[in-house]
Amino acid sequence: MMPPSRDEGAVRLLCVAGARPNFMKLAPLLAELSGGARFAPLLVHTGQHFDDNMSGAFFRDLALPEPDFFLGAASGSHARQTADIMQRFEPVLLETCPAAVVVVGDVNSTLACALVAAKLLTPVFHVESGLRSFDRSMPEEINRLLTDAISTLLFVTEESGVRNLEAEGIDSSRIHLVGNLMIDSLLRHLDRARSLRVPERLGVAPGKYGVVTLHRPSNVDQQDSLVEILTALTEISRELPLLFPVHPRTRRQLEQVTLPEGDLRLLEPLGYLDFLGLMADAAAVFTDSGGIQEETTVLGVPCFTLRENTERPATITHGTNRLAGIRRGSILEAWSAFRRQGAESRIPPLWDGRAAARCREVIERYFFG
Repeated sequence: MMPPSRDEGAVRLLCVAGARPNFMKLAPLLAELSGGARFAPLLVHTGQHFDDNMSGAFFRDLALPEPDFFLGAASGSHARQTADIMQRFEPVLLETCPAAVVVVGDVNSTLACALVAAKLLTPVFHVESGLRSFDRSMPEEINRLLTDAISTLLFVTEESGVRNLEAEGIDSSRIHLVGNLMIDSLLRHLDRARSLRVPERLGVAPGKYGVVTLHRPSNVDQQDSLVEILTALTEISRELPLLFPVHPRTRRQLEQVTLPEGDLRLLEPLGYLDFLGLMADAAAVFTDSGGIQEETTVLGVPCFTLRENTERPATITHGTNRLAGIRRGSILEAWSAFRRQGAESRIPPLWDGRAAARCREVIERYFFG
């Protein structure tokens, strides 16, 4: 049995990660909280993503410590996975008696661990609160709404998040606009990522290729949507070679699809640094990832979001992001409009690499006044 939540003055915090984007957000926060004697953060890896490409490489690239707890959660339906994480997390929380549980993002691990903590009257701190697509067919949207509703401190990346939370009746004293931890990681590792010369290793010249990522079930599990998207991307690849690190769930679906001729090059999944280096020198990125919308905004790389909505409107109002939809015609129209008009970008407020320091300041005020 571990000692209670305050040990020689240090406040114990359980910090939960389950999927790759969680690690990118937690790495700078863990480093910030570990610097000094006030906090004793413990890392819980739920195992929601667990293979070397999907999480192991990220630990090495981001210099994350080995997890203090690995839950080994099962895959399966949303209900099965969420329930399994809850069952495995509860004994860890009871053993460690933390002063608070820190969850990040919008995956099943986020909601599962927040629910366990709230039911055991442990404060929940939610990093990346307030993002809303207003599309409840997305599992992530349900996770966001419910996690925010039971959180004590809500750390917000962009101004739309503050407005959303206030509209939902959350007291403004609990809402803190701190910036974007994903960008802290990007700015910290960008020079090193570029030094790896990933484009050259893959046989393309910087600025002369595009990058593709696809992983959302609504895109890759529905064959009509997948065919529409891939047909458009294949047409674009005839003028701009597209490099496609393939998510495991996507690769299984691609085996069922016959593509027209083009220059769409399928790659194995890349680690954080390799992918950042590839993305940083791309001419364009085509994605359904929320985090990549944010990263391309800061990198100034044109981004085409293969969805009908985004919970990150700052990437459109400030950044290089365009909603391209999921149909061949809408994707090609977005590409044509970009070719005619180009893209301008600004960096949203507080996306400056200091979000972790602001989070720490809020947490210090909560515990120490």
